[in-house]
Amino acid sequence: MSRLLLLSFFAIAGLSAAEAPPAAATAYPFDSCIVSGEPLGSMGEAIVLVHEGREVKFCCKGCIKTFKKDPAKHVAIIDQGVTDKAAGRQPVNPAAPKPAADAAK
Repeated sequence: MSRLLLLSFFAIAGLSAAEAPPAAATAYPFDSCIVSGEPLGSMGEAIVLVHEGREVKFCCKGCIKTFKKDPAKHVAIIDQGVTDKAAGRQPVNPAAPKPAADAAK
């Protein structure tokens, strides 16, 4: 119902459905940058982008450039994290540094 109302609004305003704002993005499942693995906020405010309907968070602008070189690789990791979170498992960002206890093993 609300989508029909929204589309009606855009028709009245002279906008096409393609110009309508995107639906809510899939929430980012990690507390760290998808590229560097650094904790979000460790280099200032996290940068948030929406890529193909997915929220993606970065620690800095440099990581956005790296992401854009091979977005499919990073999107697959985000999708796995979303699946893990939905299943009640802790999502793991493979780019994040391993805790000291795990690194000693």
